[in-house]
Amino acid sequence: EQFYFKYCSTFDSTEEGNIGPVAEALLREIGVTKAIVCPAFPANGRTVYQGHLFVGDTLLHESSMRNHPITPMTDSDIRRWLGHQSRGAVSHISHRTVTRGADAIAHALAAAPDGLVVCDAVADSDLRAIGRAAKDMALITGGSALAMGLPENFRATGQIEDSKTDFEARPGPALVLAGSCSAATNAQVARYRQARPAFAIDGAALLAGYPVLEYADAFAREYHEKAPLIYSTITPDAVANSRAQADFGAASAAIEELMAGLALRARKRGVTRLVVAGGETSGAVVEALSLGAMAVGPDVAPGVPLLSAGGVGFALKSGNFGDEDFFEKALRMMEENA
Repeated sequence: EQFYFKYCSTFDSTEEGNIGPVAEALLREIGVTKAIVCPAFPANGRTVYQGHLFVGDTLLHESSMRNHPITPMTDSDIRRWLGHQSRGAVSHISHRTVTRGADAIAHALAAAPDGLVVCDAVADSDLRAIGRAAKDMALITGGSALAMGLPENFRATGQIEDSKTDFEARPGPALVLAGSCSAATNAQVARYRQARPAFAIDGAALLAGYPVLEYADAFAREYHEKAPLIYSTITPDAVANSRAQADFGAASAAIEELMAGLALRARKRGVTRLVVAGGETSGAVVEALSLGAMAVGPDVAPGVPLLSAGGVGFALKSGNFGDEDFFEKALRMMEENA
């Protein structure tokens, strides 16, 4: 039995948590002393080298993640960042060791002090090697890409057979919700607005008590058959300027609640395809729709598969994932796979 604690490949968190505290709580609950930490996702340009997280060729704290509205990432050193969050030791396995293969990684893991062990990874081959080395570990933590090395361990022992999916999407009305302020989502919104109806959420009006949910829902109903977009995206620079305002956190929470309400209303009126941009927004939508489990379909972009539950197709993405045509591609793929 193996537990996997998945977090974003940009390690979204603050100096207080929650990645370190959750990982340490899991260690205590499971009754083990060590866990791997590896957010790397090379296919999306997220790599860990010398304990530092990169986005493309840019250190994390110099990327647009420094302006994240909820978890601004101001330090690229994962070891140091975890040190703020964690009570126990934080150690490191270098890329030089990782390139020597699974046995070398396993030896380094055994020699590491109890606590959290950050592993370098700059390629998928590194992640597979780490996965083989972790075959006997009860707890692994990382981005979704690290999991690619784990199924072979279970196949080798006969615990799993070839994978299958119960993914099922249906053609029909669609809605796109964008709550992320990332550079990628900004570009996706700008492109989609050129050809589809779009409604911008006014955060100030929402906080002032105006019935913005009713306005947005009326817009979505009016363009029910045209896959409308409802968005609250602003530029990363605007986020940086807005964060100092006292009501910024309240506005973010109110927008997440509004997006969740829109998704719930859309589902009730028969929307069968739902695209959501933004990690917090996606979480709010999933919670509002009471989705306990989802079937996994083909990838729209690396790290972003189509999902289905209750006859509805979903594409739920972290803000910075996907090309500019992500929204259009996700909707098209839901139709093609129906």
